[in-house]
Amino acid sequence: MRIVGGKYKGRIFRPNKTFKARPTTDIAKEGLFNILENRYEFSNKNVLDLFSGTGSMGYEFLSRGCEKLTQVENNFSHYKFILDVLETLKVENATVFKADVFKYVKKTPEKFNIIFADPPFDLPRFMEVPDAILDADILAPNGLLIVEHAKEVQFTEHPNFKEVRKYGKVNFSFFEK
Repeated sequence: MRIVGGKYKGRIFRPNKTFKARPTTDIAKEGLFNILENRYEFSNKNVLDLFSGTGSMGYEFLSRGCEKLTQVENNFSHYKFILDVLETLKVENATVFKADVFKYVKKTPEKFNIIFADPPFDLPRFMEVPDAILDADILAPNGLLIVEHAKEVQFTEHPNFKEVRKYGKVNFSFFEK
């Protein structure tokens, strides 16, 4: 797993062979962040990374200077890996929670400018993810929710859907309130 841009660009972290997460490809990350960097100034953004896995997307936001990052991951070995990477990078503006995402979004009092969710593609409640987040009212005014999903999944009929970006087998659907 490689950080593709910003101040940590080129840093490589290797999870052990038993790691179960599916990291977002470098091409997809580069494409997504090209869009985001043209639309947003990260230095004043509070970012939430849900279903963090390797933590890869969160590191990209940190590398590009986001004000604050919160990562939520339920798998203990993934959670520990994220903590180790953040310690290696000497990051002080990130918090990691080992928690169920659906429970976390209902309980957090925070508002986030950008929420990135990359649920496992085989998650039984996958299609509930956008509504769980949007109904929890944790997206700040003018905020953006990005859900990573397989190309077979379609959110175009969702009332808060704005656009989809496709990078091979990886799709990012954008939602706004």
